[in-house]
Amino acid sequence: MTKTFRELHDECFLMPNAWDAGSAILLAEAGFAAIATTSAGIAAALGKADFLVPEGATAVSRSQMFDRVHQIVSAVDIPVSGDLENGYGDKPEEVAETIRLAIDAGLAGASIEDHHSGAIYDDDLAVERIVAAKEAASGTDFVLTARTDYILLRPADGLSAAVRRFQLFAETGADCLYAPAVNDPAILAALVGASETPINAIMGRNDTVAGLGAAGVARISLGSGISRAVLGFIRDCARELLDQGTMTFADRQISHPDLNAVFARRELSRP
Repeated sequence: MTKTFRELHDECFLMPNAWDAGSAILLAEAGFAAIATTSAGIAAALGKADFLVPEGATAVSRSQMFDRVHQIVSAVDIPVSGDLENGYGDKPEEVAETIRLAIDAGLAGASIEDHHSGAIYDDDLAVERIVAAKEAASGTDFVLTARTDYILLRPADGLSAAVRRFQLFAETGADCLYAPAVNDPAILAALVGASETPINAIMGRNDTVAGLGAAGVARISLGSGISRAVLGFIRDCARELLDQGTMTFADRQISHPDLNAVFARRELSRP
């Protein structure tokens, strides 16, 4: 899976994000070559706030996250990349342990953030953390994505800070680079031009796969986009039931036989 996943980065590909085994199976069934997990989607499924919002909220623990990661990886026969927050620790050795757990869990890759609770790590620590992660994955084709949140969390530092962080991560040996909340073509082009390392972009509501691909990114993910759409649908269903006493939302459901067939195919295809 790791070799297959690494080779996908040779051309632009779309990698949607799952939050449980069922969503992973449906995405794989649709024909995607790879999927990722979404930490925000998994947090919501567990009834928890995402890592940063609101401040002081109980975060999903590493063990809780890997419980869900195991379920997702076991459910599909395509590569899965893990959204592993900041590696569940500030220290390089904590990040290394998280990457070892990711490899043991069968993940083909993972992304690691460069901040803790909104505080961006300084350059030296950020680089040491990626070095430790790369060493933990040594001898494998595991795809390590180094994420910087400069543009998302410290916009005053602007594009130049993100470019500098990208260059440091590329020199350190990161296999893919990622800056969330960046959809402007000019900014994406500048990030793509920062190094020869493949870039991941997150698709926003007004983006298209063709448009992001034209900017030069190698990989397009959706973050928690699909999971939040599903939760939005649940809320709309609840409002219709309470306000109108109807369930026109049933027009969009997957039929019981069809859903059973999808999951039965999955079980019958397992060795």
